[in-house]
Amino acid sequence: MNEKEAILHRHSVRAYSGRKIEEEKLNDLRAFTACINREGNLSFQLVLDEEKAFSSLTAHYGRFRGVRNYIALVAGKDRDEDVGYYGEKLVLHLTELGLSSCWVALTFKKIKDAYRVNSGEKLYLVVAFGYSDNTGSAHKSRAREEVMSAQNPPAWFLDGIDAALLAPTAMNQQKFRFSLTDSNKVKAECSFAPYSRIDLGIAKYHFEVGAGKENFTFAE
Repeated sequence: MNEKEAILHRHSVRAYSGRKIEEEKLNDLRAFTACINREGNLSFQLVLDEEKAFSSLTAHYGRFRGVRNYIALVAGKDRDEDVGYYGEKLVLHLTELGLSSCWVALTFKKIKDAYRVNSGEKLYLVVAFGYSDNTGSAHKSRAREEVMSAQNPPAWFLDGIDAALLAPTAMNQQKFRFSLTDSNKVKAECSFAPYSRIDLGIAKYHFEVGAGKENFTFAE
């Protein structure tokens, strides 16, 4: 599948089977993660066959089960939006590989020897991934009009909004807004809420895929 199809197919999954991920897919994922790190100046790291992070009572109450693989989203400080943007790029690639995933902010235990956090960096959150016996379920989205501002919007802008409304956000809050400020300029904003800047980065990547990069640029 392509990225647009991955957006439609992706749902957050918290319970994973014991099926091993093929080495071919892991090699693809390693290469893709390295590419993202170069492009975004990030330090995202694959953590494989590590069960401690999701063995706590907190993870149990978060309904996580069978998580053995995750991606540690490590980056420099004040990079929240970039972590969301590039993290979702990675999530959609996982979907294209036939793997399920879930963004995880609080319901995991930090295992210091599982990944590296250099001086000036921090662990923002992790993305659990693997094979699942189910595909998860979609959450109810807000209406287009609640997250956009535009007069006579072109089709590409509405396609971008529809894609953004399918983006995962903390507690499904969807606190973002996209405004068409010129014929091809789009301003993306978010209101204050937990993880809202990361959520905005995720939504911006979805908007970009849905609208087509060739049709617009994000306003500063």
